[in-house]
Amino acid sequence: MLIVGINGSPDREGNTAYLVGEVLKACLELGADTGIIHVMDALEGQERPYCIACGSPCPELCHRNANLAGAYDIIRKADALVIGSPVYFGTVSAQLKAFWDKSRNLRGEKALVGIPGGAVSVAAARFGGQETTVRAIQDIMLIHGMRVVGDASIGTGGGHQGVCAQRPSRDDEFARGRAKVLAEGLVEAVNE
Repeated sequence: MLIVGINGSPDREGNTAYLVGEVLKACLELGADTGIIHVMDALEGQERPYCIACGSPCPELCHRNANLAGAYDIIRKADALVIGSPVYFGTVSAQLKAFWDKSRNLRGEKALVGIPGGAVSVAAARFGGQETTVRAIQDIMLIHGMRVVGDASIGTGGGHQGVCAQRPSRDDEFARGRAKVLAEGLVEAVNE
């Protein structure tokens, strides 16, 4: 079982990366193999930082970049994803949006249909747009045909949409606990 984290923050070692890492650490403890993609690395070297819908179906011109193509190859192998973003004006970072906009070919391939996915988000304030950001991530998942997993599991019961933290995420004990629950839910969904 491979569970891949996607850090949608421009900071490879920031609050979002930490929280995605907490989910992956718990997945590892539950027996999964894990990996992480930093969207900043995947988008590095792109001629255009955003999708211009240059053709339909997607001609994959931007995928000639080895960083982006490699990231999508990892995603194709994943049994589940955990996608994280900091809050930028109540939604996902531009980097995460660009990464997913350029994934039109994955959608055409139906590569993620049925794959479980969970969302995490971090903001500066306790009520700083985390839930709307999580919902934006879930919209991306639903458009790809993924199965949305919230921070709930059979062992712990119901939860909410996903893991929401206030920075610094390392100090948000509640969010760290919910990250473990999200990991349980992802592993359970893969094993169904």
